[in-house]
Amino acid sequence: MTAEADVLTGVLDEWKSAVDAHEPARAAAVFTEDAVFQGLHPYSVGRAGVTEYYASQPLGLTAHYRVLETRRLAEDVVLGYVSVDFGFTDRPALPVTLGVVLRRAGGGWLIAHYQVSRR
Repeated sequence: MTAEADVLTGVLDEWKSAVDAHEPARAAAVFTEDAVFQGLHPYSVGRAGVTEYYASQPLGLTAHYRVLETRRLAEDVVLGYVSVDFGFTDRPALPVTLGVVLRRAGGGWLIAHYQVSRR
């Protein structure tokens, strides 16, 4: 695994854990304060919008992801392209692709841009 993939999976593992546990504020904590967030609803900017989005998701939602591509765009910026299957308790999984841009913040990495598209 590359250093970029390690960075990406470190952040996405925390995001997945929070999504699976239906903990919207914890999911939002892996985003920058000014993150541009585009789920399958209108976009938002900032952690409050991320929290609201995940709070609106059904209980039992799970995220299973696989990293497809990573690129280091700068010393403190990593791009990730990811396949995600969002699982539900009452309907078939929703397969999407996810593009993320991570930015180093302090001693860690946070999501600065998140955009989902249906597969």
